[in-house]
Amino acid sequence: MLKTWFEIPLWQRVVTALILGVLTGWAWGPDAESIKWIGDFFIKAIKMLVVPLIFFSLVSGVAAIGDLRKLGAVGGRALLLFVVTGQIAVWLGLGLGTLIQPGAGVDTSAIQMGETPVPNETTAVDMVLSIVPESPVQVMADVAVLPLIVFSLLIGIGILMAKEEGLPVQKVFDSGAVIMQKVTMIVMELTPFGVFALMAWVAGTLGLDALVSLAKLVGLNYLGCLLIIVLIYGSMIKFIARLPVRDFFRGIVDAMAVSYSTASSNATLPVTLRCAERNLGVSNSVASFVIALGATINMNGTAMYLGLATLFGAQIFGVDLSMGDYFLISILATLGAVGAAGIPGAGLIMMALVFGAVGVPLETIAFVAGVDRIMDMMRTTTNVSGDAAVATTVAVMTGEIDTREMISADDV
Repeated sequence: MLKTWFEIPLWQRVVTALILGVLTGWAWGPDAESIKWIGDFFIKAIKMLVVPLIFFSLVSGVAAIGDLRKLGAVGGRALLLFVVTGQIAVWLGLGLGTLIQPGAGVDTSAIQMGETPVPNETTAVDMVLSIVPESPVQVMADVAVLPLIVFSLLIGIGILMAKEEGLPVQKVFDSGAVIMQKVTMIVMELTPFGVFALMAWVAGTLGLDALVSLAKLVGLNYLGCLLIIVLIYGSMIKFIARLPVRDFFRGIVDAMAVSYSTASSNATLPVTLRCAERNLGVSNSVASFVIALGATINMNGTAMYLGLATLFGAQIFGVDLSMGDYFLISILATLGAVGAAGIPGAGLIMMALVFGAVGVPLETIAFVAGVDRIMDMMRTTTNVSGDAAVATTVAVMTGEIDTREMISADDV
């Protein structure tokens, strides 16, 4: 029985739990709140992973660059494209959420919420000062994510500067990142049970309005990801790399298909490398470096979604967000996406850090957990497509591409 359960793909178990949860909630009504504790347990497990996952993943990702000199010709360009496209993606999500307002109109009066985080009211100067951690240990204990991210980046840079002497420490963080990915996968096995309980609670307590809002959120997630792929990546290939956009997408169609089905950037990595080298003509050195780095830190689909989901939660629970909050969301969503492991469901974990910073109740996670896998598949496709687009663009900039190979993508 147990073996059969684990033989079923996780996403199928989650979708089944989603459907059963909705049906149970409709049949049970408000009394479905009696099983909400199962969902709360799942959310607490997610929150548990935030600090160690960010710390190990970011340090390992920076150290993976291998040499500070690579931050010049290849690394510098790649990182710049990662950051710029990530910011555009976040603001796209914020724009879609502000324009369509998927969370508006849901009556949450029947929900007994836990303690709501205090909204951010700091000035720009306070925000700048707050990113410097006076005590890294205290920062981790308080789950103060922005200074934690800065500290993690500095540790990664320090490892690079230490060169050979830093290798033992780098191995520790590499191992830690792998271990945290495994722990995350263990927690993700709780998803079907958490989703069932949470969706039963949502459907039983809030009824059809909440489900309509979720449908809007899923639709906006797919729309945002498609806009990123077509407009941002397409423009990058056409205007910066000056290559045929159609041939580019033909060349990465295998990677897009695998990423959509697995919802994992890491699982798709070998396919993405193959597509970049064989179908697009990117050199092995550039493809290996940029795509491997991108699988860790280039998460534009996730960044867009974190911005969109934050507004969704703010609209559901009536949290007023200032322009300063929008900028804070844009920073944390970009950096949070960097810290998201390239495995299914990691975006859920990053929500906790963004929500808490601007006072959006963590109960928002209960709404989106049930449909997260459906959205995660499209976000991962966006992330993987971005890795290939940046690798191709950087290869053109550095003369590390054979365009004759890309033209042959017509035969892919």
